[in-house]
Amino acid sequence: MVTAAPRSKTDTRNRTKQPRLWHVILLDDDHHTYEYVIEMMMLVFAHSIERGFEIAETVDSEGRAICLTTHLELAELKREQMTSLGPDPRMEESAGPMTVLLEPADDGDDA
Repeated sequence: MVTAAPRSKTDTRNRTKQPRLWHVILLDDDHHTYEYVIEMMMLVFAHSIERGFEIAETVDSEGRAICLTTHLELAELKREQMTSLGPDPRMEESAGPMTVLLEPADDGDDA
């Protein structure tokens, strides 16, 4: 006699919950050049020159750009790395780093 294996119930309490994702957002200002933004994107995120330029254009035209979407710990690290770069040496009026925000990512957003 062959018996079927008993069906097990899936215990959802033991599922690993995925960490909440966060956007690292760069805000526009008039005290940093495209070159500064492109170099920052290459240094901090290992983005290509082309991707860095796309982000610089987005910041300039829309006032903000998502640089990366990741878990909170890495987002905080990237924000710190970006702000530690300080002012843009190409602009005399650049007195400090660009503003970087962290915002929770919605499920439907793409980075």
